[in-house]
Amino acid sequence: MTRISPVTAANTPAASAPLLAAVKSKLGIVPGMMATWAHAPAALKAYLAMAEALGSGELSGGERELVALAAAEANQCEYCLAAHHVLGKGAGLSDASIAAARDGHGTTPREQAIAVLARQIVQQRGLISDAEFAAAREVLGDAGVLEVIGSVALNIYTNYTNHIAQTVVDFPKVALRAPLKLAA
Repeated sequence: MTRISPVTAANTPAASAPLLAAVKSKLGIVPGMMATWAHAPAALKAYLAMAEALGSGELSGGERELVALAAAEANQCEYCLAAHHVLGKGAGLSDASIAAARDGHGTTPREQAIAVLARQIVQQRGLISDAEFAAAREVLGDAGVLEVIGSVALNIYTNYTNHIAQTVVDFPKVALRAPLKLAA
C-alpha cells in the first residue's frame, strides 16, 4: 500500500501545479512518482532541474536510460525499472541493450562502460577502485564519468523515493531479478 499518495487536483500545492502541467505537456501523462513529489514542490523542482541539466550533457537519452536501468535493478526499484523499460524503448534502446544494462553490462564498449560504472557506483556506494575508474575513464572521458555519477545520483533519488513512498507502478510491470550482493 502506498505510504505517500500522489496529489490530486484538490490538494496540489500551488507551486507544484505548473511543474506538473509541464510534465504532462512533455510526457502526455503525470507519472505517479511526479505526482507524489508534488507534495513538496522543492523536491519535484529538484528532480526536474537535475534531469533537465543532465539532459543537455554528453550522454545521450539512451545512455542515461542505461544508467537508470542499471541503477533500478541494482536498487530493486520496481517502479523505476518499469518506467525506464518504457523510456529506454522510447530512447531507441534494443531489448538486448535493456537486458544487458539490467545486469550491469552493455552490448557495445561504450554501453558496457556506462552500465558497469553505474552498477559499480550503486553496488560499491561510489567507492570504486583506481582500476575501475581508469577503465571507465578510458572509454567515457572525465565528462562522461561525471555525468554517469550525476545520473546515478538522480536515479538513487527516484529509487529511494519510490521505495519509501511505495509508489504504485503506473507503467507496464517488469519483474525484478534477484537482488545484488553488495560488495564488502
